Amino acid sequence: MKVALVHDYLSQDGGAERVLRAFHELWPDAPIFVLFCEPGNVPGFADAQIHESFLRWLPFGRTKYQWYLPWMPIATERHNLHDFDVVISSTSAFAKGVLTRPDTLHISYCHTPTRYLWTDTHEYIADLKYNRLVKAVLPKLIHKLRLWDKMSVDRVDYFVANSGTVHSRIQKYYRRDSDVIYPPVDTHIFQPAESIGDYFVSGGRLVPYKRFDLLVRVFNRLGKPLKIFGIGPELSKLQAQAKSNIQFLGRISEMEKADLLAKAQAFLHPQIEDLGITPLESMAAGRPVIAYGVGGATETVIPGETGVLFHEQNWETIFDTVLRFDPTAWNSQKIRSWAERFSVFHFKERFHSYVDNKYAVFQNERARCQLEVR
Repeated sequence: MKVALVHDYLSQDGGAERVLRAFHELWPDAPIFVLFCEPGNVPGFADAQIHESFLRWLPFGRTKYQWYLPWMPIATERHNLHDFDVVISSTSAFAKGVLTRPDTLHISYCHTPTRYLWTDTHEYIADLKYNRLVKAVLPKLIHKLRLWDKMSVDRVDYFVANSGTVHSRIQKYYRRDSDVIYPPVDTHIFQPAESIGDYFVSGGRLVPYKRFDLLVRVFNRLGKPLKIFGIGPELSKLQAQAKSNIQFLGRISEMEKADLLAKAQAFLHPQIEDLGITPLESMAAGRPVIAYGVGGATETVIPGETGVLFHEQNWETIFDTVLRFDPTAWNSQKIRSWAERFSVFHFKERFHSYVDNKYAVFQNERARCQLEVR
């Protein structure tokens, strides 16, 4: 079975890249096809055969890739995958649109239907810092890309969703069924601490939709210590609003994060995510999660066992939840045991078995069709 891997592009090290890294470890000889790659930004692929599209040769093709959005569908279609039995795409945008032979199985691991084409179109256009002319043209371009995106799903034999939340979106926007396999979490890095500190913790990319502004408002009033790790465009704005009890740690290493999470009273998760990897890392470190009860958090946080869910996304509700929270009422080993279900090992085991089973079904179906034709 000759396998090829397809990913949208390799420019940052995020959750989607962790999934691709697990695929690469499962099939180390499989080449990886991407629109473009920034090797220094994404660890774990030094030994991989990476094939980039023609976009890499265009002026600023790697650094200003947003300029080439209209050409990304055709660049994806030009990946030559004719020599492979199985194609596995990892995508939240274009990779599922690759062209394959009739006798090639295409399984697409979907992180989410493309946000700026479906769920977040209006916000995406409003937030872009371009002139009025560009903003006037952009809706027409997005309309055309949306048509291509809807058409491209017909090229996929089987969809895998990274959560029940994404499963619902695939059904809503693509009218396709999907199987849920949760993404891998490096649970082996995290361990419960012997004792906990006096602080709460949150972190990730500091962008508006993650609602760190609500946490700043809450802890400005509570006066309790809050540590926030990560960088992003909201950093300076949040720092200007925060009082001295709120500490911004910037970019930290995985080992620093493991120690930080293990000694925190709880991890705060005020946003809507498709799943949410960092809350699971907190649980792997034995600490509960206080999360907004919408989206992926409803699939990972068990109220009263691994954390607390609040149901209104405003500072008043978070304030009341944190005020009532008892950091001593949790079984760290029980929380960690739950998080182990999302480990890299279990992900690899499930996904490899899934591919083998679907390939066997695919081959049997083709053999049956050939016999019927005869």
